Amino acid sequence: MKASWEKIEKNLGVLQVEVDAERVTGALDKAFKKVVQKVAVPGFRKGKVPRPIFEKRFGIESLYQDAIDILLPEVYTEAVAETNIEPVDRPEIDVEQFGKGENFVFKAKVLVKPEVKLGEYKGISVPVESVTVTDEEVAAELERLQQRHAELVVIDEDTAKEGDTVIIDFEGFVDGNPFEGGKGERYSLELGSKSFIPGFEEQLIGLGTGDFKDVDVTFPEVYHAEELAGKPAVFKVKLHEIKRKQLPVLDDEFAKDVSEFDTLDEFKADLTKQISDRKVKENEAKREGEIVEKAAEAAEVEIPEPMIDTEVDAMVRDFDNRLRAQGMNLDMFMTFSGQTIEDMRGQMKVDAEKRVRNNLVLEQIAKEENIVATEEDVTEELSKMAEAYKRSTDEIRSILSANGSLANLQEEVAIRKTVQFLVDNSKN
Repeated sequence: MKASWEKIEKNLGVLQVEVDAERVTGALDKAFKKVVQKVAVPGFRKGKVPRPIFEKRFGIESLYQDAIDILLPEVYTEAVAETNIEPVDRPEIDVEQFGKGENFVFKAKVLVKPEVKLGEYKGISVPVESVTVTDEEVAAELERLQQRHAELVVIDEDTAKEGDTVIIDFEGFVDGNPFEGGKGERYSLELGSKSFIPGFEEQLIGLGTGDFKDVDVTFPEVYHAEELAGKPAVFKVKLHEIKRKQLPVLDDEFAKDVSEFDTLDEFKADLTKQISDRKVKENEAKREGEIVEKAAEAAEVEIPEPMIDTEVDAMVRDFDNRLRAQGMNLDMFMTFSGQTIEDMRGQMKVDAEKRVRNNLVLEQIAKEENIVATEEDVTEELSKMAEAYKRSTDEIRSILSANGSLANLQEEVAIRKTVQFLVDNSKN
């Protein structure tokens, strides 16, 4: 195989590839074995048609597209590796020659990672913030602990208030007809959480156990389901149960229950230290981020739109996974928040572009400074993962190698080392 790369403009170029006829023959053989399973020829069972008869009846050309589909992905991957380019989007393929006994020749118009022209990245000045812990912060932490250890007590003789959790059945109707995604049974909803369509939760306040109510709302004018956008809807709701938080008393007994300390004063002192330690780490992370931002701002790089779109895709998937961990999913979130997927992607785009820029700049700094993930670095990272997942280091390495994630781990370690390099070479 021969492969060459020629840059056309900015991040766009053409990959010229020529594959020898022997591999074309192999691809045609594989294509025949695949296609013959689906071909019916009188006198032969499916899959048993001899090759000469098949070619005489259908022509060798009938195998070309399947053979290209088999051969192209593997030779394109090889050509990318041979020319040492880093594509960031699907290639635009132009087949110039393909036939029995001929070399396979094609061109691929490819968008690649952009070149990064670094600015000043050593000696970046970001001050170290001092840390203080106030009584109000300790009190707020105690209140959060109270909330976390509160009991949800079923309320039978009172009506629902903001902050209560209600268990409801609901079904939504528009123009008298139910709509997809508008029904739920024994759904747990915290009033005031604003997780439903605006106006929905407020109308449940004052209801008692066993009550029914028609809740009137209007879908936002901009909504992910166009057939519902701007339309009035009625949700028929039954309230099954009201639960209210009962907070524990802040005393020595509370301290014993939630910590290793015997008195509330000792626990407060420890909380003060915990908050201080946390703020130190937060300040360090914030300072790291600012240093990376300044290094990225000083660099010149033109980011291809597909790289930003890919990062937005990853952010949407991550958000969906976090929703699922909370018992929701993206469709439910869209229904009750009134957003469209386009709205969400638009909101994420600025952060996505910033992430891509930062990573590109960090990768270039790593190249300039010869920063790499050593085998020792990777082994240390694998050991941490093994401990977290209660597996052996060899098992984790084997799993990551099998699914192609080991290289990603090496890249992540190198990026972290690069960030630390910037911090080590910064000014307070």
